[in-house]
Amino acid sequence: MSTYSDPYAESRETTEGRVYSVTGGDWDSLATEIGATKEERVVVNMGPQHPSTHGVLRIILELEGETVTETRCGIGYLHTGIEKNAEYRSWTQGVTFVTRMDYLAPIFNETAYCLAVEKLLGITEDVPERASIIRVLMMELNRISSHMVALGTGALELGALSPMIFAFRERELVLDLFEMISGLRMNMAFVRPGGVAQDIPEGGVAKIRETVTTLRKNFKDNEKLLIGNTIWMKRTQNIGYLDLAGCTTLGITGPVLRSAGLPWDLRKIAPYCGYENYKFDVITTDTADVYGRFLIRMQELEQSLRIIEQACDKLDKTVGQPVMVADKKIAWPSQLSVGADGMGNSLAHIREIMGESMESLIHHFKLVTEGFRVPAGQVYVAIESPRGETGVHLVSDGGTRPYRVHFREPSFNNLQSTSAMCEGSMIADVIGAIASIDPVMGGVDR
Repeated sequence: MSTYSDPYAESRETTEGRVYSVTGGDWDSLATEIGATKEERVVVNMGPQHPSTHGVLRIILELEGETVTETRCGIGYLHTGIEKNAEYRSWTQGVTFVTRMDYLAPIFNETAYCLAVEKLLGITEDVPERASIIRVLMMELNRISSHMVALGTGALELGALSPMIFAFRERELVLDLFEMISGLRMNMAFVRPGGVAQDIPEGGVAKIRETVTTLRKNFKDNEKLLIGNTIWMKRTQNIGYLDLAGCTTLGITGPVLRSAGLPWDLRKIAPYCGYENYKFDVITTDTADVYGRFLIRMQELEQSLRIIEQACDKLDKTVGQPVMVADKKIAWPSQLSVGADGMGNSLAHIREIMGESMESLIHHFKLVTEGFRVPAGQVYVAIESPRGETGVHLVSDGGTRPYRVHFREPSFNNLQSTSAMCEGSMIADVIGAIASIDPVMGGVDR
């Protein structure tokens, strides 16, 4: 063994002979750090392929026995360059990129982006009421489907299988509604600058109401399984603790912030899409731990159902109203509708474009291929996504495509709290802490 010459492993003499410590992590820095302290510590990688890291998140843990002494996040494994790509596409095409960032909350990405484009265009007040109602409806359905993943996978990672099955059963019902309304189950590119791609189909509102009734009944299954469950409480109470001072210092928003007792929800504080006309409660707890974040997401499901029911009532009163701005320089000349086979444009849609006039066809062609121009300027718009404040900083140079698109992605900001939550705790509790943050790496790396 004396001929062994690994520059990354330090050796020490024991009664058993020479022993080597093989470590993982950032090799160049760790090679010099190992052996510098008297205590013996182990550095391990959790991820990026670990099933409990919510995608491709790498957590570098320094351990002293079972206790975590240092936590670092390694990100960038899912980088897609979405913000940069948007600079090379028209304003409407940008929707198809941003919807893929936080892939569990696509409608929120789309809505935030479109609200920013509309603010630059100066048409915020011109967006039809029915379009705003549909946006709210879709966002609250999306909030439910996102929370279902957070609750289901979080429970599974801590050893509870049944909640995962129940949560994904409910999520399927919501995805069926997305498919009925937009034709797609995720990454829909349904929200467009000026409104939405198409109206709710005939019979759609009745189907939504029926699904709400089913969801309200089925949500009780997970409540019965987990709320008050002794094992669940021991794995979540006083775990991943982060108080209000820590949240505000790190810029944390969403359920993690509300679990520290602050009722910060942009739907109430800075309403958009007409949220000021809906009745709902902002859910908070004062536990500042994993259990509190779990309770908040469970109770937010009911608030979303309340908003969806109110949106359905408003849709019943606005039947036949437009879902896109009247300005033909921004809106497509004819509403998109899918063919009977579910693929391509319907014949009625093609006849409407082709049959209106040659000028209309030319205008439609230019609008789709070149896009509309947006006055020069910059704006910031923020909305409340399932994970917190999703903000868009949009810059226009007066052309047909963005000069700069930058998102304030809540998962990216919230990941900063991993060190504060995990250091000093047991390694088994790291899983619960990260699950309670509910990060989506598509949004973090974008």
